[in-house]
Amino acid sequence: MPEGCPKDARRMPEGSPGPSRAAGAGARRRAGGLRVNRRVRVPPRGTYSPKKWENHYRTWVIECATDRLRRAGVVSGLLQDLVRYGKTKRGCGQRPGWLRLLQVPKRWFTHFYVVSVLWNGFLLIGLFQAEFLGGSLPSWIQHVHRSLGRDSQSEDTDSERFSVLLVLLLLWLHSCRRLAECLWTSVFSNGVIHIVQYCFGLGYYVAVGSTVLCQVPTKVRNGKELSVHICWYHIVGVTMYIWASLHQHRCLVILANLRKSKSGKVVSLSHSVPFGDWFERVSCPHYFAELLIYVSMAITLGFHNVTWWCVVMYVLFNQALAAVLCHEFYQKNFSSYPKHRKAFIPFVF
Repeated sequence: MPEGCPKDARRMPEGSPGPSRAAGAGARRRAGGLRVNRRVRVPPRGTYSPKKWENHYRTWVIECATDRLRRAGVVSGLLQDLVRYGKTKRGCGQRPGWLRLLQVPKRWFTHFYVVSVLWNGFLLIGLFQAEFLGGSLPSWIQHVHRSLGRDSQSEDTDSERFSVLLVLLLLWLHSCRRLAECLWTSVFSNGVIHIVQYCFGLGYYVAVGSTVLCQVPTKVRNGKELSVHICWYHIVGVTMYIWASLHQHRCLVILANLRKSKSGKVVSLSHSVPFGDWFERVSCPHYFAELLIYVSMAITLGFHNVTWWCVVMYVLFNQALAAVLCHEFYQKNFSSYPKHRKAFIPFVF
């Protein structure tokens, strides 16, 4: 036996587990089969006590909970990055580098209206030919009609057909005005939007025009020419549309002038508190005007079109969320921001 070894030391039989394996096996048996996190050190042999094992178990639970909270924070950050754009993205904090690769300039909003003008203009021409020149609707529209069961509907009034034509015209005019404002009125900063938001926006303006066209009664493709029949709700809807569009344009001009000199030259890209027109009542009147424009189209369709009211509900929630985020931005960054202003709807919300 080598010098310095304890007298009671014994040679381990060949093939038996070493001291470390024996200690590990003993610790697992004493743990009652409990699976321990690798980062938590198992008490060494000879120092085990119920109190120490309780402390290690508590550490393991805390580490698991912290890891889950960290993962939840990542998911929350992704959702925040998806719903915020422009100046409101500052509320997301510092974003990882890979996430910043999934963003595009906010000025690309212009692309939405380019697509809308081209696509809805194409649909408007096709519908005009079908209504007044005895043509037929595109085959894909007829297929959608059959899928929705519109072939079985016998109701086919001139007022309903004229309503659809009028709403598609209003939607196209709205897109033309917004495109012109993006090109020659608005002053975009260096804000960004998520690539998912950008792709969704492109698809939305294609889908919304197609939705209007799908409201055309099936019998329009029989070659029966349209007899223009103007109803009271057409007048109410168009009047409301013009009123909301004028206020939206005024509000966008006010926002643009905050970054321009009196000569019209852009002098700043920073954010300021806007005043005038509907800004005296709400933080984002241009969002509220957008909602009114879609409501006016629902009125023009005769109030009873459930499909278009679903579109209105989407616009309501979408614009309300954006308005609340902008309202929070103003309140956080401007201590003297008017306290009487609502976020979205005057006197209400």
